[in-house]
Amino acid sequence: VENYFLTPFAARKAKTVVSRSKVTEAIVSIKPDVLALQEMGRKMALVDLRNRLSRKNLIYSHAVWLPGPDSAIHLAVLSQFPIVGHYSKTNVTYLLDRKRFRVSRGFVEIEIQVKPDYKFTLFNAHLKSMRQVVLADQAEMRLEEARTLRRLVEKRLKANPVENILLMGDLNEFPSKDPVRVLIGQRSPRLVDLRPFEKNDGQELSPVNAYDLSRRVTWTHFYRKEDRFSRLDYILASQGMMKELDSSFVHVMPDWGVASDHRPVVARFVAKER
Repeated sequence: VENYFLTPFAARKAKTVVSRSKVTEAIVSIKPDVLALQEMGRKMALVDLRNRLSRKNLIYSHAVWLPGPDSAIHLAVLSQFPIVGHYSKTNVTYLLDRKRFRVSRGFVEIEIQVKPDYKFTLFNAHLKSMRQVVLADQAEMRLEEARTLRRLVEKRLKANPVENILLMGDLNEFPSKDPVRVLIGQRSPRLVDLRPFEKNDGQELSPVNAYDLSRRVTWTHFYRKEDRFSRLDYILASQGMMKELDSSFVHVMPDWGVASDHRPVVARFVAKER
C-alpha cells in the first residue's frame, strides 16, 4: 500500500487522503475475504484503513499487525475468518559474511479457519528491497531472507505434506531469480507460482497467442526511475492448496497508481478439501 502513513515518518511523507481513498476503492472492488498487506505504517494506520473499509460495508473482524526491526513499514493481514493460530516471527535472523542480520519486516505466519472443516496457513512477506545498503549486498540479503522463510514453510510441509499453505507478498525480485526459485523449492515439497495475469489483456481473443500463456500481462510494480514495469508480487501455493484453486488474476482499475506503485494480486479458492 506504498507507505500507508497517517503522519510523516523520517524522510517518508504521509500518505495523502486521496491516495488512501484509492487504496480503499481498490480493496472494496475486490472484496477479499483475507487481505495481506505490505508497507503498512503504524498500528493506527491499519485502524484507519480498517475503518475506511467498514464504512464501505467491508468488515474485517480479525487483524494482524506485525512489529519488526523496520520501524517504518510493517506487514499486516485483515481477515473475515477467525485466526486460530499465530506463529509470526518478529526477530528472525540470518548469517551473511560472518555478520548477523535481522529480517527487517519479519514474517507473518498465521492459521485461518474458513469453515469448521477447512483452514489454511498464510505466510505474508516483504523481502529486502533492491535498494543498495552499506552493510551488505542487497541481493544477497534478499536471498538469505528467502532461504530463512523457505525453512519455515518446509518445516510445515515435512510435518504435513498436504497442508494448505499460501505464501504471498512483495518479494522484490523477478520470477527467474534465486530468491523466488528458493521459495518455490528446488525439490519436493515444492510450491506453485500462481502467476496471476490481467483478465482482459486482449490475449483471449488472439488465436496466435491462444496457447502461449507466457505473453499474458502479469506486471505488478512500476519503478518510475527506470520507467520499468515488473512482476515483484506473488502468491505461491502448496500442492494441497492448489487442489482448491478456482482462479487468480492481477487487479486492474483506472488510476491504479494513485493508490500505490504496486497492483494487487488476487486468488480465489473453494473452501473444501479436494
